[in-house]
Amino acid sequence: MVEAKPGKKSDRVTIREVAEDAGVSVAAVSKVLREAYGVSESLRNKVRASMDKLNYRPLASARGMRGQTYTLGLILPDIRNPFFADILAGVNSALERTQYQLMMGTSHSHGPAEEAMIEAMIDRQMDGIILIGTTKYVDRLGHLARQKPLVAIGHHAKSNTDFDTVNNDDQLGARLVVKHLLANGFRNIAMLSLATTTSTILAERELGYRREMIEQGVGENINIVRSPQTLREVQIAARRLLGGPDRPEALFCWTDFIALEVISVATELGLSIPGDLAIVGYDNTMYCDFAQNALTSVDQSGELLGLQSARLLIERVRGRGEAEHFVVTPRVVARNSSKRRAV
Repeated sequence: MVEAKPGKKSDRVTIREVAEDAGVSVAAVSKVLREAYGVSESLRNKVRASMDKLNYRPLASARGMRGQTYTLGLILPDIRNPFFADILAGVNSALERTQYQLMMGTSHSHGPAEEAMIEAMIDRQMDGIILIGTTKYVDRLGHLARQKPLVAIGHHAKSNTDFDTVNNDDQLGARLVVKHLLANGFRNIAMLSLATTTSTILAERELGYRREMIEQGVGENINIVRSPQTLREVQIAARRLLGGPDRPEALFCWTDFIALEVISVATELGLSIPGDLAIVGYDNTMYCDFAQNALTSVDQSGELLGLQSARLLIERVRGRGEAEHFVVTPRVVARNSSKRRAV
C-alpha cells in the first residue's frame, strides 16, 4: 500500500505572517486590505510596508468570497485608436494609489464579443466595469448596471439612474469645428461620420454640425458621409468624396484615427492641405502634433475622461447610488491642416 505524501506547503505569504511582521492583529491587516473606515494613516503605512517587504499578494478568489476582488474591468472597442490609450492612461493614474487592479479586453466593436467579455468579467467577480464607446450593448446597459457597478464613456444617457457616464460635450465640439472652419474662410464643409445607428456621441456630433451649419447660413452645404470604421472602408469613402466633382473645401472627421487616414488619401490624390482641403479631427491625440500631420482637432481631454471614470466607478463600488454624468468642455486646437484660406 502506497503511503500518501503530505501536501506541499504553499510558499504564498499569508495575512497572519503580514500581521506578525507588522506587529499588529490579523483584524487590523484585514481592515487595511478592505480600506475600512477609521484606519489611521500610521497603521496603514505599517501594514503596507510589511506587505511590500514580504511580497504579499491577496488571493483574488478569497477576496471575492468576502465581497470584493479589487479588480475592475475595462472594455475597449479598438486598441488601434490612440485616443483610447489616453483614456487608459487616465484610468491607470487614478488607480495608482489604490488597491484596485485593472483587467482589459477589446471587443472590436463586435456585439457578441462585447457581450461575452462583459459576462466573463461578471463571472470572474470583478467589482465594476468601465465600458468605452459601446454601440452594440446600449439597450442593455441598465440591465448590466443592476448586476455590476458600471461607468460608460462615450455614451450620452443623462436621464439614466442606473449607471454613470463620462463624456465631452459632443454637440458643442462639432459646433466649434464649424465655427473654426468658417472663420478661416471655408464654407463648403462636409462631415465624415461612422456608419452606426446606436452611437449617441455620433448623433450628438452630427446634430451639432447640422445646427451650426444652419445657424451660420450655410445649411445648403450640409453633407454627412458615413463609413464603417475599417481603414479600407474609410479609404473608399474618402476617395469617393475627395475624387468627385463636388469635393468639399473642408472635411470634419469624427475622430483623429479617421482624419489621419483621410490625410493619407488626400496626399495620394495630389491634394494640398489645407490649400485644396482643410481637415479637422476629434480627440487631439499625440499624432496630431507630428509635423507631417499638423492636424487641427477637438481636445476632449482623454486622460481626464479616464480619471473621472475610475473615480466614479470606485464610488459606485463603495455604495454610491445616485447616478453622476460628468461632462468635459471641448476646445479646438488649431494646427496647419485648417489654416486660414488665402483670399
